[in-house]
Amino acid sequence: MDFTLACDIMMDLNGSIRPAMYLADSLVASGHNVSMISPMMSGNVERHLSFRGIQPVNLHARLFTRRLGLSLLWFETWSREAFLRLNSRHVNRDCRATINFSHTLAMPSMFWYLQGPTSAALRDMENELASTYKSVYLALKGVIDYADGRLAKDIGNGSTVAVANSKFCASLYREWGIEAAEILYPPTDCKLFQPQTSSPSGDFVLTYFGKETKFSVIKAVADLGVKVKAFGSKAPFVPKSVTGHPNIDFRGRIPIGELVDLYSNASFVLFPFTHEPFGYIPVESMACGTPTLTYDVQGPSESVVDGYSGWLARDDEQMISKAVKLWKQGYELKVRANCVKEAAKFDKDVYAKRWTEILQKSMH
Repeated sequence: MDFTLACDIMMDLNGSIRPAMYLADSLVASGHNVSMISPMMSGNVERHLSFRGIQPVNLHARLFTRRLGLSLLWFETWSREAFLRLNSRHVNRDCRATINFSHTLAMPSMFWYLQGPTSAALRDMENELASTYKSVYLALKGVIDYADGRLAKDIGNGSTVAVANSKFCASLYREWGIEAAEILYPPTDCKLFQPQTSSPSGDFVLTYFGKETKFSVIKAVADLGVKVKAFGSKAPFVPKSVTGHPNIDFRGRIPIGELVDLYSNASFVLFPFTHEPFGYIPVESMACGTPTLTYDVQGPSESVVDGYSGWLARDDEQMISKAVKLWKQGYELKVRANCVKEAAKFDKDVYAKRWTEILQKSMH
């Protein structure tokens, strides 16, 4: 059987591309023909897809922000579709996606996998944006909200069934009258992300630097003496108050092997965010046997079990005080074993099996 999966820009195979990739690999392994369509793919991605037996369909969108970071590149891609439908204009009229994993391609599909609307992310991130970006956003906020809602409704009307990546994400689209028939959490490879040691060093707290990060909380924790190591590739969004902090070691973008080692040896992972429909960080950390301290809201509150595989804070103040307490006093070792058990629920094999069940049900 032939399957077509539509995705956002594919400069690498991480983030929002991961759910599509793991499903594509599973379908190819089952003997199906699979193609992946995207507004723009890097040459490395095209070659990687072909090597894995997946047919790449690159629409070659002409983007002006290619050298300004993935966040701005993605926003430009979204803008092209939200305001002018430039991305989908280049899709073959006879092409119908089996599953649309994107929010930047308004094309007909059997399923639309909801991963979060742009307008909601920007709304939640507003207070953490740098002054220049914040000024531009506030000036365009009304237009962005309108265009995003119209785009979502167009994609939704062109899709037979909607599937959301979390209950929280489903609630965001419900505001536009788009109802998710299924909740299917994104996958993590638990064979790749697994504990690397039975005796973690525990001499640092790990965190992630990205456009969704609430940097003020990380700085407050570091100010109180907690040793923090951070990773992430979105450097333009990271304030100098944290990159130059004596208690914060920012490693930038690192290889998966190094990341797994950091996860495994961290005392715990600190994950303060502004907007997170699902959140890979807590699940990856749990798969490596390390608990996460995060908020009791949005996607991460659906993967972290408070007091069992991590801790959920109600606000910034509680998160800061809890982080310092955990740093100084530690926690029971059984929490690490609990983490591995919980992470198994999000393994890529579980995810692929669920999709198989959903696809088979749709064909009967």
